[in-house]
Amino acid sequence: MENSKYNERYSRQILFSPIGKQGQYKLSESKVVIIGCGGLGSNTANNLARAGVGFIRIIDNDKIELSNLQRQQLFDEADIEKELPKATAAKNKLNIINSDVKIEAIVDEVNENNINKYIKDVDLVLDGTDNFNTRFILDEACVKNNIPWIFGSVAASYGMVCSIIPSSGFCLKSIFNELSVNFGGLSSSNVGILNSTVNIVSSIQTTEAIKILVSDFDSLIKGLIIIDIWNLSVDIIEINKDEL
Repeated sequence: MENSKYNERYSRQILFSPIGKQGQYKLSESKVVIIGCGGLGSNTANNLARAGVGFIRIIDNDKIELSNLQRQQLFDEADIEKELPKATAAKNKLNIINSDVKIEAIVDEVNENNINKYIKDVDLVLDGTDNFNTRFILDEACVKNNIPWIFGSVAASYGMVCSIIPSSGFCLKSIFNELSVNFGGLSSSNVGILNSTVNIVSSIQTTEAIKILVSDFDSLIKGLIIIDIWNLSVDIIEINKDEL
């Protein structure tokens, strides 16, 4: 991007001292992958593209349904009429929002056989999935490949976020060590969901992602963030280090 347009587009973000010009340059050189393009994934993709992250890979195997439009802000009724996959529709919208960001759309389901090829060349992985089976696969692969990732989960008015840095001494299994990989738990399909929950949790994920991408690791929230939007409560649970 022409320098003057670059500075204008990101002027308010550059003015924010923890980012500045150097941090903005780091964002433009960063590569991330978002696994899952539902509520959290699509909103986080939107935030990061607008923030100027240079490369965003979006992976999702689903098509858009009418019930998604209540909270997944990248999509609209026209996408449903075209029967577009979420990843493809997200790429189309993000290309319009910020043409300087390279968006890669992959219509696929992440599993233990393909996870490594999807994350091996990125700086950060973001969780936009809706099940712990995929999250545990993601957790193991990120720790093995020494790639930071950000866990996120939402249901009803509740949300959870945790930044997991492989060198920190804990992983997702440290937090949820008593859950089986097939644990279902609360989800939008069984307890509903507020779009405000999605917005706030995806914003927390985005903020933690930007901290990592500009190398401000000291500012990361240390622990598991648990938030209830309806009652406006926030707790941060300290996590004990584990043998990885």
